[in-house]
Amino acid sequence: ILAQITLPDPHGGRAISITERQVGALREQVRRLENKLAELIRFGGENDVLSGKTHLLDVALAGAADVASVLAVLYTHLGGSFAVPHAAVRLWNVPGDPAAPEFAPLSAAAQEFVAALKHPYCGAGSGSDVVDWFGADGSHVRSVALVALRRGDATFGLLALGSEEAERFYPEMGTLYLERIGEMTAAALTRTLG
Repeated sequence: ILAQITLPDPHGGRAISITERQVGALREQVRRLENKLAELIRFGGENDVLSGKTHLLDVALAGAADVASVLAVLYTHLGGSFAVPHAAVRLWNVPGDPAAPEFAPLSAAAQEFVAALKHPYCGAGSGSDVVDWFGADGSHVRSVALVALRRGDATFGLLALGSEEAERFYPEMGTLYLERIGEMTAAALTRTLG
């Protein structure tokens, strides 16, 4: 009976056997799987590149001798190899130069928001006070990533990244590398702040 069953061809008007239909379905499934594999390989390559950039930043942070050097290394790598157009750090409850922008006062509400972050925040930048940290270009920032800087359980700072691209930092993006950059930055600052 199966040998005599025919089904209409979805791409034409002729009738095809069930075997031809199954082969066509399997070919379509193989095509979808090949596309998915190509996507996974592309993501793997992108992760390798990010891992290499993060490693270079980590090594440079480990070699920084003071707070100014840590911040210079951080800003240089973020703006250079990571191509993040805007980066700013704010620190509180730690010793530092009150004239430096990194030690500018931050409201208690903002400090509480940062302390409550379990993972980096990624999303729209408009309406955020953080965009003001990027100076005159802040009005052009469309997406931000906010990474809490912690010493143990105590939050003592915030790393803010900004982009004019609305989709550069989006809510569903993976934050593993942002977390690692935040941890290394916090460790370097903790070591150099004393």
